[in-house]
Amino acid sequence: MKKTLRASALLLLATAFARPAAAQIVDPPVVLPEAGAGEPDTVRVRLELQPDSLVAEPVQIDSVRLAWLQAPPEARDLICDRVGCFDTEVPHAMNNTVLAHINYFTLRNRHYMQRVLERENLYFPLFEKYLTKYNLPPDLKYLAVVESALIPTAKSRVGATGLWQFMGPTAGDLRLRRDEWVDERMDPEKATEAACKHLRYLYGVFHDWELVLAAYNWGAGNIQRVMRKSGKRNFWDMYPYMPKETRNYVPSFTAIMYAMKYAQQHQLHSPDLKYQYAQPMDTLRLNGQPFDMMRLSQALGLDSAAIGRYNPELKRSYLPLGYRSYAVQFPASLRPVLQEVDRSTLFTYCLPQSALPTPIAPLPPRLEGVEPFPTALMAATESRRSSTTAVAAAPAEAPRTRRKVHTVKRGQTLAELAEWYGVSQTQLRRWNNLTKGRALKPKQQLVVFLPAKDDAPAPNNVAVRPTAAPAVAAAPRTPAEMGVKVTKQPVRPVSKPEPTESEPETVAAAAPAPTPAAEMRKSVRPTRPVAAAPAKEATKAPEPETPAAPEPTTIASAPNTVQAQQDAATEYVIRKGDYLTKLARERGVSVEQLVAWNNLKSEVVASGQKLRLTPPTEAEAAASEDEKPAAPEKATARAAKPDGRKLPLPVQQRVHVVQPGDTLYNISRRYQGLTVEQLRKLNHLKSDEVKPGQKLIVAS
Repeated sequence: MKKTLRASALLLLATAFARPAAAQIVDPPVVLPEAGAGEPDTVRVRLELQPDSLVAEPVQIDSVRLAWLQAPPEARDLICDRVGCFDTEVPHAMNNTVLAHINYFTLRNRHYMQRVLERENLYFPLFEKYLTKYNLPPDLKYLAVVESALIPTAKSRVGATGLWQFMGPTAGDLRLRRDEWVDERMDPEKATEAACKHLRYLYGVFHDWELVLAAYNWGAGNIQRVMRKSGKRNFWDMYPYMPKETRNYVPSFTAIMYAMKYAQQHQLHSPDLKYQYAQPMDTLRLNGQPFDMMRLSQALGLDSAAIGRYNPELKRSYLPLGYRSYAVQFPASLRPVLQEVDRSTLFTYCLPQSALPTPIAPLPPRLEGVEPFPTALMAATESRRSSTTAVAAAPAEAPRTRRKVHTVKRGQTLAELAEWYGVSQTQLRRWNNLTKGRALKPKQQLVVFLPAKDDAPAPNNVAVRPTAAPAVAAAPRTPAEMGVKVTKQPVRPVSKPEPTESEPETVAAAAPAPTPAAEMRKSVRPTRPVAAAPAKEATKAPEPETPAAPEPTTIASAPNTVQAQQDAATEYVIRKGDYLTKLARERGVSVEQLVAWNNLKSEVVASGQKLRLTPPTEAEAAASEDEKPAAPEKATARAAKPDGRKLPLPVQQRVHVVQPGDTLYNISRRYQGLTVEQLRKLNHLKSDEVKPGQKLIVAS
């Protein structure tokens, strides 16, 4: 006994000495267990304290939680039991959010649910038919209520249309046609089948009906993006990451499904409601005939908008002539009414107002000695007659322009085509709706307006309108305008008979007289003198002098004279914007010939430089050989040949100036044996990008 007392005393002393040390250690706060927080019961129901309890801590309650707490416990338990008893695969989870939506549809917005119940029997049999066909849960029919409240012509603020609220791109993917006359998104049967296909596709992607409904509202791509970012795979776990509309979408579906299943218990049905029921329908096939639906309604004894209600996909009250095949639906009970008349009579009666012939304006009776009083109708008739007479009396005006279609070839640019046809790049862009800075594509079709061809010998005889006419290609420039030096060749004497007194008149008459169109062009466009080189003196026959035709000095000159001057051109002065490729194309020669004739080291030319456009004569060739004795004779002989064959290039560096629209590939195609890789190596390029005006070495 004494030993026990001693042990107890020692233990008490040790405890007394250890208490001050234990006071230095901060113990975690002890949380008292709340009421009902012991062992969980068998049904695992968590009991929450009411806000008026003295034990509950003050918390901030949102509107959804407040609606849940304000509901009577008996009503909450009853709704939870009813929702939990739903035998369906579609979402039917029960929480505060779902209860708040149920409270909204059954108490606060009863009128909305009553309007939906009126149309329930009209569309739900159709929905169940296609949902069963595609092996989908039948309760998905309530999704159309969430989307459109069973209104086939419903349209959202963003453009979603129809019972199932399809957007334009989605409707196109589901093969729903949309045009000016018919929108199949508002066709109940076609839209329902398309919705079943879309829901089946979404379920194959997510395999969860809550996520399927969210993806139907927000889009499958957005749901997948949220799943990747958040790592969640459940709708309620992803709830904070979704927009407000999508967060309320699934609870609204569950609440509407509950409200329509238990509408009788919530007294939503009423004898005053106008219930609609589906009825057998018949069709009338239209094969491109113009047809007025309002006239058909009158023929059937219905109101003017009845056929429109049976065919909600129609955007207008009639279909035009030549429209695709279409089936008009009408009640099958009214078929005997249409059988009383033949088909042609019915279509004639149902012609739209736009297809009917225009009635002739009535004329007032005319009495002898009495002039009719002028009215507005008579004034309009007289003015119409006078205008018709004036148009008939006016001579038919010949076309001033002709339309030419040009097919773009590989490497061609807009600048080259504008120079080729003698028009501006702005005109080509305006005629073909081209974007500035965008290159042309091979085989692209371009429209060019050129002057109309007349039977007269002058090819540029274009009549000038007093009003503004569309710009067309300009007339060809004279050699003086292009800076060409013209050398007149001597004329060989020809033996002629003795001239008579009438010969001067004949010679003068032989000169081509300017046409009226040429005179007009002369007045519009300023003339430019032709710079002529001093001609060599030619031997003249001992004939009496005859007055020669005046030399053409303006654009209105005869085309034969202009062509002769262009053929006789021997020198050309380089102007700003000229390059050898352009000059060679205009003169009908090759670039190599121009380089050889002018002893050029590269294809680069400068403004003011003079170029020879014809092969040098023997004397000039000999002089050049004396100046350059090292040049091989074969190259000089080849350069002197005036034929159109391409000449071999000297072994030296050749430089190409990049033009607008050029690429490395196009440049490589212009020079034989040159590739894009060689171009990069020769010019030390790191990419394929080149700029206009850049100089590239194309041979070395």
